[in-house]
Amino acid sequence: MMDYKKSGVDIAAGDEAVRRIRDLAEATFTPNVLSNIGAFGGLFHLDSSKYRDPVLVASADGVGTKLRVALLANRYDTVGVDLVNHCVNDILVQGAEPLFFLDYLATGRLTPETTSTVVQGMATACQDNCCVLLGGETAEMPSFYGGQDYDLAGFIVGVVERDRIINGKRITPGDKLIGLPSSGLHTNGFSLARQIVFETLELTVTSSVPELGRTIGEVLLEPHRSYLKSLGPFFVRDVIKGLAHITGGGLTENLPRILPDGTSAVVRRDAWTIPQIFRFLQENGEVSESEMYRTFNMGIGMVAVCDEHSSDEVLAALHDEGETEAKIIGSIEAGNKKVVYRDQ
Repeated sequence: MMDYKKSGVDIAAGDEAVRRIRDLAEATFTPNVLSNIGAFGGLFHLDSSKYRDPVLVASADGVGTKLRVALLANRYDTVGVDLVNHCVNDILVQGAEPLFFLDYLATGRLTPETTSTVVQGMATACQDNCCVLLGGETAEMPSFYGGQDYDLAGFIVGVVERDRIINGKRITPGDKLIGLPSSGLHTNGFSLARQIVFETLELTVTSSVPELGRTIGEVLLEPHRSYLKSLGPFFVRDVIKGLAHITGGGLTENLPRILPDGTSAVVRRDAWTIPQIFRFLQENGEVSESEMYRTFNMGIGMVAVCDEHSSDEVLAALHDEGETEAKIIGSIEAGNKKVVYRDQ
């Protein structure tokens, strides 16, 4: 006699996973949440009395092949943090504060322990970002994903006052670029990084790399950081003209996304110390300098554009708040919406 479990889908395990997830998600709830985990849709009340002219900002993203490194390391507590923080940063660049987050986890074989560990990371990151984990979906797909393989996607909604939307339109030549440090590779460039590390060098996730001071698995799984607490306080002061989250495509592809016509970004490559992991990958993979800058963040996870007067004020305030490695890494010049690299 056939049943769903024999076909590869364990409903009981799914029910147990939902039970564990419920407590984790509900720990992030605020009075704005009007539904429970398990409802067909999540209900969130936007308190319009807090805003003059609110605009909702939404985004969706994933963790990419960083998941493969997590699988190799049998470690599931960081990828949920990666996912939430990446999504928070993506709406942060338009001046939005996050309201709620939803996730989609698809796997070949669902285990409540693994699922709850992944969701615990999301819940922790949501709490750190003052964001509600409103709901999500866990799908067991044995004929699509093999064994322990899984994929992860996140969906976020935030809000910004219409007259405080950051869109880069006010950027003009003479403005300064302030670079905020990344915490490693974040969630981009892992297909190339994995090829270099695990195929070319034939390392394992537990291999110790002396020049990096840790195992390669620990370095690669360093969580993607959020910039909300560092940059959020500046939004009410109207001193930031543009923000670029340096994700896939690196500085080369992401800075032009916020540039108005007639401008280019000039980046001084000697303005910050590039973390050793990037040099390690470049040297061992024989990757060109240009390819490195259009694949990886090279140690800069977010760039803020401010006018020359405000840039010193913003930089000083960032340093006072503990963002001591934030630096002016370049400026805006007349041009054709490209990034120009200079060594000094």
